[in-house]
Amino acid sequence: MLSLIKIQENRMTLLVDTHSHTVASTHAYSTVQEYAVQAKLKGMQMFSLTEHGPTMPDSPHPWHFGNRHVLPRLVDGVAILRAIEANIMPVDGGHDIPNGLHPFLDFAIASFHEPVFAPASKAQNTKAMIATIETGDIQIIGHPGNPNFPIDIAEVVRAAKDNNVVLEVNNSSFKGSRSGSAPNCKKVLEITDKLDWKIVFASDAHVAYDVGNDALSMACANEVGFPMHRIVNRDAHSFTAFLAQHNKPVAVELKDWLKTL
Repeated sequence: MLSLIKIQENRMTLLVDTHSHTVASTHAYSTVQEYAVQAKLKGMQMFSLTEHGPTMPDSPHPWHFGNRHVLPRLVDGVAILRAIEANIMPVDGGHDIPNGLHPFLDFAIASFHEPVFAPASKAQNTKAMIATIETGDIQIIGHPGNPNFPIDIAEVVRAAKDNNVVLEVNNSSFKGSRSGSAPNCKKVLEITDKLDWKIVFASDAHVAYDVGNDALSMACANEVGFPMHRIVNRDAHSFTAFLAQHNKPVAVELKDWLKTL
């Protein structure tokens, strides 16, 4: 079994990246093909297309998500997952995934974004995030370390554990996308470990060259001694098994390919 990361040219590379954006979100800069090429070059097993939900100003039309069956599941031995980064909705939570779209999604991330949800109090942010977790439609909470949206991390992790949802440590949050996130990401790791739960690491790439990049998140995990077995996307087997727990059929679709890893 391959390890969580591969060391290539002094970079940390995820085998499974759960968060990336293509030109379908107009603030990103690469195509699906360009992502597939880079993922192959980096020795990755799987990457995920997670364009923003429809409430974001530059999100794709809902038809974009429904038509992704035209994409191959495998390109040069690298699997492509079809997902979404939904928005946590004001003020009480929930998400903006359109009715009827869920069967087209391998999984769903939900995140706070300022154009959709104006930053609120710690109590209100926590309430909204937990309500979103409890919808049963979300598998991952995106970039919960954002300092613009303070949350009670322990309460959120407990709710996530109760609903088999995982929080994300987002590599882009360490690089300026959400300035000041690092201390909160460290707390997410520490509290998740203390509460005996799991997590995902993700690049949140907006250009193909960044897919799988996990150097800063991994450095933070190493600093706090976070156990690698708690990382749900440590490889394709572990991540598809997690999705199967949510009755997502992608593990069945990829079963023959998974046997080759």
